[in-house]
Amino acid sequence: MSDQRLTFKEMCAQFDVTPRTLRYYEYIELLAPEKEGRSRYYTPREVARMTLILRGRKYGFSLEEIRQWLLIYEQEGTQAQAQAFVELADRQLVALAEQKRELEQAIQELEELRAETTKAG
Repeated sequence: MSDQRLTFKEMCAQFDVTPRTLRYYEYIELLAPEKEGRSRYYTPREVARMTLILRGRKYGFSLEEIRQWLLIYEQEGTQAQAQAFVELADRQLVALAEQKRELEQAIQELEELRAETTKAG
């Protein structure tokens, strides 16, 4: 069994996160490693949760949204979790589309301002 568990250091290395991040995720109860003395060990369940957490962060979900989504799986199962994900994804897609529009507008304005400045100089 011990070969299926990761140490704290191995978990940080596998996911390229800082010890502070890993401790914080534990503090806010996103992760619950097994503890033996002062050592922490991460089971395949915790590794899977960490994968989902980082994926959620990549897509811009808040840690609270991720925490609630993981809780749904524990309390209601896969079907409810899938439905919750679709709802979260729909909301996030709208937010990301708006951010994209704002970024495209800022890029265009900056390019125009740069062009005007180049002409004036």
